[in-house]
Amino acid sequence: MEFDFVRSVAPLVVIVAVAAIALTTVMTSSTVFMMVLPSMIVFSVIAFFLGMKHGEFRASP
Repeated sequence: MEFDFVRSVAPLVVIVAVAAIALTTVMTSSTVFMMVLPSMIVFSVIAFFLGMKHGEFRASP
């Protein structure tokens, strides 16, 4: 199965955006956009990178 960058990152961006919008109903929007959203983005980038490297390791002979 071949994935390009856009096809791999698009679901991740959608999940983070939906989660940030859903959190604005619970917390104030300034708290979500200044504190929660940046940490969600950093965590998703780290998790994506580690998952990509793990997939490359598992796919190599």
